[in-house]
Amino acid sequence: MENNVIILKHPLIEHKLAHLRNRESDNKLFRETLSELSYLMVYEITRDLKLKEVPIETPLQPCICRHISEQVLVVPILRAGLGMVDGILNLIPTAKVGHIGLYRNEETLQPQEYYVKIPPDAQDMRTFLLDPMLATGGSLSYAVSLLKKRSIRNITVVSIIAAPEGLDALHKDHPDVKIYTAMLDEKLNDRGYILPGLGDCGDRIFGTV
Repeated sequence: MENNVIILKHPLIEHKLAHLRNRESDNKLFRETLSELSYLMVYEITRDLKLKEVPIETPLQPCICRHISEQVLVVPILRAGLGMVDGILNLIPTAKVGHIGLYRNEETLQPQEYYVKIPPDAQDMRTFLLDPMLATGGSLSYAVSLLKKRSIRNITVVSIIAAPEGLDALHKDHPDVKIYTAMLDEKLNDRGYILPGLGDCGDRIFGTV
């Protein structure tokens, strides 16, 4: 496993992941669990955020505390990445939110953007790129390239489930990008779905199965 790939191990994460995998989980439970799981991952993905010292007054005396000094930007890849946003914003309500919309060109089979909206001052922000499923890695790699074209360099990819093929492809294209995932699954099937996986995440979030 590459040094920039971090697989988060925690009983609560595995417990929530079991609900996501379960085909019997309805759309409401799936959405809530995805948000809760994203919330749990925030502690690890923000571990190295920069801090600054600030003076405050406690009820007893002055003291020096520390506040986050970096502006955080979360960028979900539409549409499944939207399911991760609220869980992160619950802990970092000052984060800004960009959006990247991609679809697969059926002729070239390559990702094609249809919507990109990023804050104009994002170059210096700590950027978390969200996609619950890191399958082939094609969409995430393309999205990282879109961010880099906008001079955004401090990029972290956050996924719930990853396939080995996707991790290898993303690391090959962008070895400087750190990747956090809650679980490394077995492989991709011949349709590019992760096994055992959890099905089509977007369909299960929005009830379009």
